[in-house]
Amino acid sequence: MVPKCMSTQHPDNVNIPFFAEDPELGGEDEIQEAYYAFSHLGCDEQMWDCEGKEVDSFVVKKLLTKYEPFFKEKILGQDIFLTLRVPNPAVEKAEAKVLLETLESIPRSFDAASLFYGCDVAPIFEVILPMTASATCLDRVYRYYTDFVVGKGKMPFYEGDITIAEWIGNFKPERINVIPLFEDMRSMLLAHEITWEFLKNKKIKAQRVFIARSDPAMNYGLISAVLMNKIAFQRLHRLSEEKGLNLYPILGVGSAPFRGNLRPETTVRVAKEYPSVYTFTIQSAFKYDHDPEKARKSIQYLKDRKTGPPQEVEEKRCLEIIEKYVSAYRVQIANLAPTINAVANQVPRRRKRKLHVGLFGYAREVEGIHLPRVITFVAALYTLGLPPEILGINALTKDDLEFLKWVYVNIGEDLKDAMNYYNPESPFIPPEIRKAVEILNIEVTPDVEHREATNRAIKLMKEGPSPDLKEPILLAASRRKFLG
Repeated sequence: MVPKCMSTQHPDNVNIPFFAEDPELGGEDEIQEAYYAFSHLGCDEQMWDCEGKEVDSFVVKKLLTKYEPFFKEKILGQDIFLTLRVPNPAVEKAEAKVLLETLESIPRSFDAASLFYGCDVAPIFEVILPMTASATCLDRVYRYYTDFVVGKGKMPFYEGDITIAEWIGNFKPERINVIPLFEDMRSMLLAHEITWEFLKNKKIKAQRVFIARSDPAMNYGLISAVLMNKIAFQRLHRLSEEKGLNLYPILGVGSAPFRGNLRPETTVRVAKEYPSVYTFTIQSAFKYDHDPEKARKSIQYLKDRKTGPPQEVEEKRCLEIIEKYVSAYRVQIANLAPTINAVANQVPRRRKRKLHVGLFGYAREVEGIHLPRVITFVAALYTLGLPPEILGINALTKDDLEFLKWVYVNIGEDLKDAMNYYNPESPFIPPEIRKAVEILNIEVTPDVEHREATNRAIKLMKEGPSPDLKEPILLAASRRKFLG
């Protein structure tokens, strides 16, 4: 069984979960969150983020003991799944050794589950490697686990003595699956090659491949992110057919149109946009900013849907559009960066940890641009009455837009959803964007309360950033039903 709805810990929610002891979730709250996602919302997978916080090596034991009746009925690792997101040592040097601690905890979780269920059960057998850029990155994680975590069990303490496994027991599972998460343009466009390079000498029956949606939007703009997604899924599908592989794509989507526009009311159309995606992420705004019953029904829809081949796209044309669109988008971001950062400093936090380094770390070195993480980035721009979805659109010609209507199926609806929160009185809108918006003439229904909140935020920004920004930030976010 491959899960279809992956609950994540992305902090894009406005509302605080009813079970949380603090506005910033962490520690035991995240244990309860995993149970809630499984038991009440019906998610069949929980991603457990091991980056930027102390590793909770006992998450499995805590879940099984605290919610024993539920987990006796739903077997962790067979009916529902816990998947660890680990640091990538190639990028996150400060977190590198957390990877080793996390991999070492997997056999201990196996022992706890086997004792709980009275038989061998692997509650954790997959890890997600963010910012994957090569097959070597994946192979090192795979081989460290098999050769060093499990492999040390065969070693004696000294010649003629017992092995470590004879002393403390076997190390199981004997291997784990490593899921690549592709987040930058180069890696996404080469996802099929990197995946095949990793798999070709291994007896792996099925492989999940995670394609990012949020960070690519922040780094390259909305249109580029969607087109890169489409190309990546098309190339992965071709690989699966050519090599006879069972590939199961995952797409990391959030509630903002900029980050995927996956909300309970948009579930059907997002699934239509990405027909080959097997697993969608269910982030915090989806879980906590909507009616729980609507969220549950939408999750059930995603679990019941049948996947098919991806939409065929003309790759050369897509890449041409990406090239010129990115150029325009990044010029605007460079100009807006100081203002974005000033607002971002006042955006409330929703998790008790720093997020992983993120792809704009690369862009900073290249362009000297300093920006917050993507959720805060989106929240800041919406607070200024400038939906990030419309940045870069001035680079698109009439022919480009006609082409995009066929390739980006929901472009009209996504832009309309975003433009409901556009404030034409905002002084932060680039002149070329203001002109492009007038030409596009998108029919929208302005949210009056959101606009009033952005007017207050704009007035405060003119006087100089202050803690008073928090109130209009949250008021606007509550109207959108997502923080960023």
